[in-house]
Order: sequence, then structure tokens, then C-alpha cells
Amino acid sequence: MKPTQFYPVLQTNDVAGTAAFYETHFGFSQAFTSDWYVHLQSNADPSVNLAILDSTHETIPDVGRGLTTGMLLNFEVEDAAAEYERLTKRGLEVVKPLIDEDFGQRHFILRDPNGVLIDVITPIPPSTAFAAQYSADALPV
Repeated sequence: MKPTQFYPVLQTNDVAGTAAFYETHFGFSQAFTSDWYVHLQSNADPSVNLAILDSTHETIPDVGRGLTTGMLLNFEVEDAAAEYERLTKRGLEVVKPLIDEDFGQRHFILRDPNGVLIDVITPIPPSTAFAAQYSADALPV
């Protein structure tokens, strides 16, 4: 398989509200809009995409229809501390405060209106123990 694009699709009961959340707080714009599906594209990088889908839409097989949980989105950014400051000032629900992790991340986790967890991350140098677990080309510096 040779993918030409990859992006998450969030199932929700509020397509417009969820799209507005990501537009307002994470810098996305609508590339396609309908009442049951919105395709978002990052204003900063058009290769970063996110889709919002009505969880009851007929295109979803019965086994997955209506599900809206079990997702963690990672946004890697230049300065997680600055984003923490910006987003907490806006009153977003933080479920894990800003922390430096030994495995090589400065990050925090918040929740979108559907309960989807959003991990905002800046890579930092890992501890010696964790550095040994990275391949040479993936080691954060």
C-alpha cells in the first residue's frame, strides 16, 4: 500500500460544533463542508488534516455507528508551554497539566467537546534510559 494521505476522522453528534472547536483553538479551516461531514485543513500546514463525521451517518457500518470515544489526537508543536498558556486562558478543559516526561516530551492533554483527548507535544531530549530505546533517526534533541 502506498498512502496518498492520512488523517483522523472524529465521529460526533455535533459536526458543526466540533469543527468550530478545532477551527477556533487549533487553526483549522474548512476545506469541505456538509451537514454530516466537515474536512478541516491546518492553516499552518495544508498536509495536516482532520475530518469530522456525524456518528449516525449511513456511511458508517452498523458496528461503528454512534461511537464517539476512544481517540487520542497528538498535535506536535514548536512550544507546548506557550500553547498551554494560550489554551488554558481560553478555558479549555485540561485533564493532564503541562509536564516534562523522561521519554522525551513536554506536553499536556485536554479534552474536546466530545471527550476526545488532545495531547499537545513538544519533543525534548529524553533521559539516558529512554534515549537508548529510540532509533538514531527518531531521537528527539
